Amino acid sequence: MAISGFALLDDAERAARLSLVERIALLPPRERRKLLVWFRDRLDEFALGWIFWARPGQLPPPGDWRTWLLMAGRSYGKTRAGAEWVHHLAEEEGRRIAPVGPTDDEVRDVMVEGASGLLTCAPPDMYPKWERSNGLLTWPNGSQAFAYSGANPEGLRGPEHDYAWCDELAKWAYPDATWDNLTFGLRRGRYPRALVTTTPRPLTLLRRLAARRDVTMTGGRTTDNVLLAKSYVDHMVELYSGTRIGRQELDGLLIEDVEGALWTRDMVEAGRVEKRDCPSFSRVVVGVDPPASADGDACGIVVCGLGDDGIGYVLDDRSVRGLPPEGWAREVVRAAEIWEADLVVAETNQGGEMVTSVLRSVDCALPVRAVKARYGKGKRAEPVSASFARGKAKFAGAFPELEDELCGLTSGGGYEGPGRSPDRADAMVWAMAELLLGERAEPRIRRL
Repeated sequence: MAISGFALLDDAERAARLSLVERIALLPPRERRKLLVWFRDRLDEFALGWIFWARPGQLPPPGDWRTWLLMAGRSYGKTRAGAEWVHHLAEEEGRRIAPVGPTDDEVRDVMVEGASGLLTCAPPDMYPKWERSNGLLTWPNGSQAFAYSGANPEGLRGPEHDYAWCDELAKWAYPDATWDNLTFGLRRGRYPRALVTTTPRPLTLLRRLAARRDVTMTGGRTTDNVLLAKSYVDHMVELYSGTRIGRQELDGLLIEDVEGALWTRDMVEAGRVEKRDCPSFSRVVVGVDPPASADGDACGIVVCGLGDDGIGYVLDDRSVRGLPPEGWAREVVRAAEIWEADLVVAETNQGGEMVTSVLRSVDCALPVRAVKARYGKGKRAEPVSASFARGKAKFAGAFPELEDELCGLTSGGGYEGPGRSPDRADAMVWAMAELLLGERAEPRIRRL
């Protein structure tokens, strides 16, 4: 039966990340009641177990993988996914499974006895015996799980296992040694496999795993779990959305620094302030890095202001993609009007005089300064990066896409960030260089 009510969800992409029960919970009350009655009348046709509650990222991925890396935000349901996977594997008679956590206490208190742990999720007909003092679980069919700790790599030297569940690997005291010893012993049965459930951190082992061909990744965001208290989710999003810790702990993204990067993640976080804490601005500049073509790179449009305290602030990222020249030019003019900018600085390497012409065709009074790049993007960015390092430039809020590009610019002049070109970063560099290194410009733009 097709459940047409699911089409009522506003965000189809988000709906694809939800469990069946979460989709039902989001339906309008009348549709939800009809659907629940439909299920009630057909309970004998459905096994409403974990498959009913699990989101797609919590279910084992298809394919011939050796390691399943479930990297997700906090409260996504990683522990529950691990416990359910282990119970499914334990149905095979005589399996040997290795639950590995950060410490012995966390294995016992979270992975086994926790609210989403193995004992809580155990089916009544396959409830395991738990020997707490020995760290041993035994199922009625003879399958066993032996608890191990990432703080004691030597405990995994020697034992053989069919499967392993590694929880919060990013917190292990000795991640490499523990993983290596576990891998050497993961050799029983026909298809030995491991599941890693963790919140990401820029850990060498996690980066290595994510790059391997025999590793399959799933995951999701804290906000995917619609069963969480709305007040909690709203509070966390308000506090951390867009920041490095938010993207790591809430969005489940592996945020790492590029070797030789002009901006590091720690440097970005150290230079972040709330917009409400900014001073008034003596100058506001819009930096523009036009795209080479309408269907290629983005048009970088970044607004920066010079505070009365002498510090430059990134105020807004209004970059756009896929627009013809008249389209992105209108966005530049809109940004200048909203922020009452006194100057637009536009790079003209790609379009020459056409860039200033198209901007003035939208607003003939727009004060535009054409700039031509004589050096590579990384070289131009170095003095601006130094200003951030000295505390002379800051971010007034969170700008995730811009920050990713900045952290991909290297001192050697290269770029190792997302996309083909750091268009947002280049626009910011032009604007900030004008404010901190340039001359005073003309009167501000104001809408009459």
